[in-house]
Parts: sequence; C-alpha cells; structure tokens
Amino acid sequence: MNLTDARKAKIPRKKKFPVGRGHASGIGKQCGRGKKGQGARQGESQRPYFEGGQMPVIRRIPKFGFNNSVFRARYEVVNVGDLNEKFADGDVVDQAALRAKGLVNRRCDGVKILGDGPLAKKLTVRAEKFTASALEKIAKSGGKAEVLGAAPKKEG
Repeated sequence: MNLTDARKAKIPRKKKFPVGRGHASGIGKQCGRGKKGQGARQGESQRPYFEGGQMPVIRRIPKFGFNNSVFRARYEVVNVGDLNEKFADGDVVDQAALRAKGLVNRRCDGVKILGDGPLAKKLTVRAEKFTASALEKIAKSGGKAEVLGAAPKKEG
C-alpha cells in the first residue's frame, strides 16, 4: 500500500441542502424549522431526554436504596496455580513481585489469593486476603502465608 491509495477512497458525506432560498425550493419561508418557538431560534438545543416541558420520566419514578460501592475495597485475585507457574521454590511473593510477573495489573486496594490449581513449591506469600483452600495448599507445600493489614479505607 502507498499513500496515493488512501486518497482514492470515497468518504461518504451527507450533502448539505441549501435552505431558505425561496418558496419554490420547497424548503423556503421557515426553512424546515417550523413556526415560532425555541426550535425556530438560532443555537437552540435541548437535552436528549427533554419531554417538551412535562415532568421527565427520570423525575417521575420513585428513588430508593443506597449504593456504597464507591467506598468498597477492591482486591485483585490470584490463584495458587499461577504462583506455582511463575515463581521459583523459596521465593517471597508480595504485590510488587506479582506486578513484576504480570499477575496483578489493575490499581487495587490489595491482593486476594485463591486456592485454584496445584501448588508444589515452598513459597512465602504476603497478601491482604486468603481463601481457606489457598491457606491449606500453601501450608501443605511447606510454604508460609502472611496476612497483611486490612486495606485502607478510601477518603471521600
């Protein structure tokens, strides 16, 4: 492909129609804007949910409940099977090590270790949360699980 090929592509564009050019044009006089009112004025705009001045449906329906998800602690989950694949025997596994190996990517408040998969290596795992099966597998392989402090509460 070269640069001259890019210019040959026809880009579909809507043709502009000359409005307000007399009665014979079929779109003269009010130029397709109807009669007087906000819609006939220049620069008019309405919200997409505007309902002509009647009480909008979003204000008519009752509101209830409370959502506290903004303040929820978010944990990145890692399985012990993944630890078995990525780490060598005797390694210390913490959040920095997990990020370096690509097992934790997103911004999170802590790491939770799940018990899916086999674990045959002796690892020292430091995380905020562990499942019971993960603790059992780490102990069974001769490793150590260290529970870090609780995730900090978000301000705001």
